[in-house]
Amino acid sequence: MVMAAGLTDDLTAMLARGFDALVSEGDLLISRRLFEAAYQTALTTGDHQAIGLAAIGGSGLWGNEVRDAQGSAKVRARLRRALSMVDPQSTLGLRLRARLAGEDDYRTGDSAKVLAVLDEARHRPDSEALADILNVAHHCLLGPDHRVLRRELAAELLEQSSHTMRRGDLLMGMLWKTVDLFLDGDLRAERNLLEVRHLLEQRGHLAIGFVLDAMDCMLAIRSGDLDHAENLAQVCAQRGRDAGDADATGWFAAQMVAIRWYQGRIAELLPMLQEVVHSPTLSVTDHSLFAAVAVSAAAAGDVSSAESALAKLTGRDLADLPRSSSWLVMMNGVVEAAHLLKDSRTSARAYELLSPFADLPMVASLGVACFGSVHHALGVAALTMGDVDKAIAHFATAAEQNLALAHWPAVAASRQRHALAKATADVEGSQISDLTCIRYGQAWKIESGDRSILLAHSVGMLHLAVLIANPGREIYSADLVAGLSELSRADAGTALSSQPFLDRVAVQNYRTRLADLRIEIEQLESKNEFDEVARVKAEQAWIMSELSAVTGIGGAVRRFPDGHERARIAVGKAIRRALARVTESDAEIGAYLRRTIHTGVRCSYRPT
Repeated sequence: MVMAAGLTDDLTAMLARGFDALVSEGDLLISRRLFEAAYQTALTTGDHQAIGLAAIGGSGLWGNEVRDAQGSAKVRARLRRALSMVDPQSTLGLRLRARLAGEDDYRTGDSAKVLAVLDEARHRPDSEALADILNVAHHCLLGPDHRVLRRELAAELLEQSSHTMRRGDLLMGMLWKTVDLFLDGDLRAERNLLEVRHLLEQRGHLAIGFVLDAMDCMLAIRSGDLDHAENLAQVCAQRGRDAGDADATGWFAAQMVAIRWYQGRIAELLPMLQEVVHSPTLSVTDHSLFAAVAVSAAAAGDVSSAESALAKLTGRDLADLPRSSSWLVMMNGVVEAAHLLKDSRTSARAYELLSPFADLPMVASLGVACFGSVHHALGVAALTMGDVDKAIAHFATAAEQNLALAHWPAVAASRQRHALAKATADVEGSQISDLTCIRYGQAWKIESGDRSILLAHSVGMLHLAVLIANPGREIYSADLVAGLSELSRADAGTALSSQPFLDRVAVQNYRTRLADLRIEIEQLESKNEFDEVARVKAEQAWIMSELSAVTGIGGAVRRFPDGHERARIAVGKAIRRALARVTESDAEIGAYLRRTIHTGVRCSYRPT
């Protein structure tokens, strides 16, 4: 940073150290302290040039770097005050106007003001000022609408770095180029990332190192190594805190959402997300975590919280939300939540807004997390809208594009959704009906007409059996958790829920099966087939242990400290796991059950 003539030696040194910490070292914490001290010193001496430089430095490296209301207002007030003290047409005045325009545009999701100042700077001979303004402008253009323009700005910044000879301009130009490539799904992104890594090996940069660590976490998620990605997310968050970057909180949340989503554990994040979503460290234009709350709540069966979070986003119109760097990820969350909530209206609007960006990947912020191809979100929206054929086409394309990204969890997710969509189409044609789920030895047999599958016992399969045996009836999750052992309490006159409880048909099936087994044992013993006798007796013993709970022999009732809520979570997880196993064995039956089984505090099977 070239200092204006006339500054005192102390102020010059303080400002020079501040810009070195900010631009060359990426130490946002140290630079803020230095610029704060420089600003206060300049006020006491009445040095207008120093006030302006300190105000610019205090606004940080990134757009909207100071997030809390008080700090953000202070940054803008100081910029305006400094601008009032200098010639607005001077180089310093130009830079102050650019920074103010960038702050305003970033907060509104616009770019007109900062681009106007940038155009003006291009007609000035000052390469350093132009480089600074290019950096500010690029940060206001990270939405999917500006993919071409921001690439041009990154290339222009790199060109200017050869004139300014400032390491910071080169680093920022290379970083923005890498970010743009990741946001566009360009195959050269990782090559550029490696180039930036090599530059940092020569001399570190905390802020840019934080971004690169985030990209490493994103790539680990794409590779499918989710445990390693979770470790990297922790490392990245600490790097962000060390640098003093406000994005440390939001980026960690986004990374954990991606990790848990592909692990099938998104519901676990609900308490954390409900807290983080109100953090003042989040960008004013980033609404993606509201969408994450909606998805996690819907996955957990907390319909009211999910609907509330989704309503915060839809407002009057989804189109009103700013097209920030996390807009595609937010829209993906909207689509997934709408699908879980069976909200076809929201899905249709999201489909309309996402369609122009179908060939892009859904990447959060500066490359911190990736949720695969936009075609996947379009497929989910189409499925919710009831357009199965369109959904099948989108999922097929999404699988191909995710394969090109080497995003293996997303490939698996798109292929699975593709299979489910095709199965849904087949179900609509085959009209599965008269579905039954009965105990068959130590397994469960699901039948529909001439179709049948056999699955090993699990808690989720028991829940499915109870629901399928009671079509159209709502059963409390707590009652499903209590299981057959709770029937003995009902027989003793102890009240359960207000809903009719469980499936006594299943109990009768057990008893019928025991009678059949006794006959089978006698027949096998008469033939001296003792190996088969042992197998049948093992099944007999298992069924008797299950029935012992009903007759009140030994079976303690399973209770949760907070009743319905924990039961809802446990039942939802168990049933989702069971449905996944059903789908692996028969995609059509799996798709049918996913449409007809409803979970929450009350669960039901509503055949169509």
